[in-house]
Amino acid sequence: MLYRIAHILKDKLIWLWNVVEWINSVLFSLIYIKRLKGFAFSFIPEGYEIVPLKNISAEKMVAFFNHQPDEAYTYFHPHSFDVKSIGRLQGNKAFLGYVLLDKTNGNIAGYCFNRCFFHGLGFRGRMVDIDYRGKGLGIAMNKILNEVGFGIGLRLFETVSKDNLASYRSALSASNVRVVKELPNNELYLEIIKD
Repeated sequence: MLYRIAHILKDKLIWLWNVVEWINSVLFSLIYIKRLKGFAFSFIPEGYEIVPLKNISAEKMVAFFNHQPDEAYTYFHPHSFDVKSIGRLQGNKAFLGYVLLDKTNGNIAGYCFNRCFFHGLGFRGRMVDIDYRGKGLGIAMNKILNEVGFGIGLRLFETVSKDNLASYRSALSASNVRVVKELPNNELYLEIIKD
């Protein structure tokens, strides 16, 4: 039910969604900021580094999103991909966004996030750059999101389409999952189970 309400607000009542996001950001920060201080990732793929979204320019993120083929957005549409929207996410303390950078050239190899809510839920998402697919980075980012999400005490969820084989396999390979509900369009609403 919460999932459906969130999508209605985000898709139809953007001004109200922005107010809700701001309130959630403040409340999440009050509850979880101490847990996030000093958090260090233990699982980072060799040759890459994890950088918080807030430390990457919005313009560089837009260039990353523009570099992806149209088919990448068939199943991935968690937010808008313009400079203003990315800037808003960078300032949202409840949006734990990270960028996977290739150490050899500084390119963005992947983008991942936990969209968190002050009442203890997080919804994860990720995108691997077209030039870095097939290297296991989707699985790695899922593990990174699990580490931070479970590390601060969240219950984690995600939606994945069974038609999006790479993302579906990545979700199942990186985590124990429980199907909460089957959604329209061959999508599954999954709860990520802590190991």
